[in-house]
Amino acid sequence: MSFPLLTATVVLPTVGAIATAAVPAAQRTAAKWLALVVSLATFVLAALTVVRFEPGGSRYQLTESHAWIKDFGVRYELGVDGIAVALIALTALLIPFVILAGWHDADPSPSSQPRSNRGGPKETGPYHWRPTQGFFALILAVEAMVILSFEATDVFVFYIFFEAMLIPMYFLIGGFGDRAHEHGEKVASTQRSYAAVKFLLYNLVGGLIMLAAVIGLYVQAGTFSLPEIVQARANGSLHMATSTERWLFLGFFFAFAVKAPLWPLHTWLPNAMGEATAPVAVLITAVVDKVGTFAMLRFCLQLFPEASKWATPVILVLALISIIYGALLAVGQRDIKRLVAYASISHFGFIIMGIFAMTSQGQSGATLYMVNHGISTAALMLVAGFLISRRGSRLIADYGGVQKVAPVLAGTFLIGGLATLSLPGLAPFVSEFLVLVGTFSRHPAIGIIATLGIVLAALYTLVLYQRTMTGPVKPEVAEMPDLRVREVLVVAPLIVLLIFLGVYPKPVADIVNPAVKQTISDVHQTDPKPEVEAAK
Repeated sequence: MSFPLLTATVVLPTVGAIATAAVPAAQRTAAKWLALVVSLATFVLAALTVVRFEPGGSRYQLTESHAWIKDFGVRYELGVDGIAVALIALTALLIPFVILAGWHDADPSPSSQPRSNRGGPKETGPYHWRPTQGFFALILAVEAMVILSFEATDVFVFYIFFEAMLIPMYFLIGGFGDRAHEHGEKVASTQRSYAAVKFLLYNLVGGLIMLAAVIGLYVQAGTFSLPEIVQARANGSLHMATSTERWLFLGFFFAFAVKAPLWPLHTWLPNAMGEATAPVAVLITAVVDKVGTFAMLRFCLQLFPEASKWATPVILVLALISIIYGALLAVGQRDIKRLVAYASISHFGFIIMGIFAMTSQGQSGATLYMVNHGISTAALMLVAGFLISRRGSRLIADYGGVQKVAPVLAGTFLIGGLATLSLPGLAPFVSEFLVLVGTFSRHPAIGIIATLGIVLAALYTLVLYQRTMTGPVKPEVAEMPDLRVREVLVVAPLIVLLIFLGVYPKPVADIVNPAVKQTISDVHQTDPKPEVEAAK
């Protein structure tokens, strides 16, 4: 029996989360190092997954299958295609940077500790105040659940962890929110609680609707196994009535659209990212939200090909609205983190548009966009977090002239911003270009209007940089320190990746393209041939 590599990538961060949470209260630094080492070891396993994956091989590789709940036909069934491999690598890559960036974010302030830790009578019971341990344990728990969601080929197993990841994210948003708030800690605590509850309720509603669709799918197919259902549909042994397929598709798509997030189901994201710490905001938009767009490719298109084509016109319009709406609201933001949140809504619109363009260029671009957006948003948001922690404010108006006192911080902020607007030579450009080309070839009107999102992205990014980094130095930032060694170690690799993948995207493209071609085949689509007028 071969080594269960996919299970190991899940078990390691899970065990690491438990061990980190169990570290004694006084050993906060040990808990941080333990979480970091576990995340690096998980990245090594993810790298091995990439190495062992054969892009030209079978569709699902490194497969594992074990009986779990026999009476209901549920199996612990794992397997990865090229799209899943790329996103597992992205997740495992980002988590160490998230941990390093949040190194001091969960250190308890004197006012947040119990009396026993503030000079009062010492408690002798087994309970100790350990927010730092909890913070890093929750991050590792999210990593394990996200990776398993990318690996699961049993629909029921996917659903369980698709929903379970909401629990640690709820506590990360509500319990470890941003301390930089203009209205004080009491108001900040209330807004964090509101953001966490809104995040939970939106995603729970989507999950409950999806659960009904999962049950309906089992009634129709008699199994939860994705490969078996797809094979049965391909050979004609499983037939769904048109109305049944459409209702089931809508149940799955609704849950994924909430997670993605797609307009008008997006409103939880600005609250969650605004009130969370910068590393947790990266966890939300660069890691957790990718599960929604990934699931559209893996489940919506493969399980319900005809319903996917039926819904395509409406979904493309919603994606187009997300692109323009998110960019317009980003232009008008006063809060740095909420600006990045609305920019992400616009970018997710591009990803969803590429998926449902039903062309190989569009879906390859969408998959690359998931990877590149994760890296670029992580770079921009983490540098923004370093900036905010120095000044103690998220408001754009409270900054000015930062590039004169902290040039390295300003330079990395600029590169992250330029990647966000998809500047040629940086990674997101390639993916955005492919999405637009793939969309234009089948839906030219949608593709043309979507280019407005590029113009607006340049506007909100450059205006943000101008207002925060250029101009006279404000007294409040005059003594602002530049990036420290730990912060450079967080940002520098992300900048290098943005440049490398912008110049040479072939390593990622070679992994994802075969899976994209198989997905296009599942929905019985071929790329439209270019219409070339014969020379006269």
